[in-house]
Amino acid sequence: MNKELSITEKLKSLFELQLIDSETDEIKILKGELPIEVSDLEDEIVGLETRIRRLKEQVQELEGEVGKHNANIKESESLMQRYQKQMDNVKNNREYDALSKELELQRLEIQLSEKKIRESQINLDNKQETLNTNLQRLEVKQKDLETKKVELAEIIEKTEKEEKALFEKSEAAKKHLDERLLKAYVKIRENYRNGLAVVKVERDSCGGCYNQIPPQVQLEIAMHKKIVACEHCGRILVDDNILSVRQEETA
Repeated sequence: MNKELSITEKLKSLFELQLIDSETDEIKILKGELPIEVSDLEDEIVGLETRIRRLKEQVQELEGEVGKHNANIKESESLMQRYQKQMDNVKNNREYDALSKELELQRLEIQLSEKKIRESQINLDNKQETLNTNLQRLEVKQKDLETKKVELAEIIEKTEKEEKALFEKSEAAKKHLDERLLKAYVKIRENYRNGLAVVKVERDSCGGCYNQIPPQVQLEIAMHKKIVACEHCGRILVDDNILSVRQEETA
């Protein structure tokens, strides 16, 4: 800036900036929670895909275990057939007892493998059910995401030019304000959900918190000798004629 702005000019610039930023806020309200919902859905889908990948790996491991135990059973059955044939040709009791023990051992191996198969199958069924549930959830979330993305894209298409123009106006308006005042404005805006940092005095009350403004304070606001903040909410107060006063001064 080439020169220091008067208090009137600062107040008018602040109020104009507030009007511009409030229009931008209205566009954000139009978008609603869609940007957040889209982001949350994207994060949730990433989490589901990770969970599904792990479940698929666990299902494959359990299927491998079942296959391994089935192979052990077949091997034991094959050995039992061989031992059974050998028993037909035993020459003494010692050989018979040895083969009998081998047969019994293979029966135990089969029983153990069958038990492990049952346990693995239960786990496999549970994992598969959980996997199917997560796959269904993923499908629903993906459809929901696509729907919300379309909705958001439509709103963005309608408001993109307006939002860009408002952004440029906001940036231009900020150049008329000194850094300290701009920081105060931004901080106040961040403190309130409606983003109002500069408000008019309406019906003898603050346009932000609606508390009464004493007549003496209203007079100070109208004189434009200093920047006055609401003692209740901290918002910057301007009089109803702020936009016309400067026009008269510069006419």
